[in-house]
Amino acid sequence: METVENKARVVVKISGRVQGVYFRKYTELEAQQLGLTGWVRNLPDGRVEAVFEGRKESIQKMIEWCHKGPPAARVQDVSVSWEPFRGDFFDFRTVHSF
Repeated sequence: METVENKARVVVKISGRVQGVYFRKYTELEAQQLGLTGWVRNLPDGRVEAVFEGRKESIQKMIEWCHKGPPAARVQDVSVSWEPFRGDFFDFRTVHSF
């Protein structure tokens, strides 16, 4: 049985060549495959930001994926901020506003 202790929330910001390379779409697909909820968006400064909620093990796999990203991306840095699980989302999607 899933418990809140097994779950977490994380805010990730990825820098490098991460816009214009389908980073958001690949992130959305990967997060969905891992059973995570949340969102991903482009930031005005050229980074990509994402919020992931779900099982800690799945979040860790997602963070590892963010360090490489899709084939055309060139990730330079990934900042990670862990937070308590809140259960705010029903699915994972791309957000188009700032």
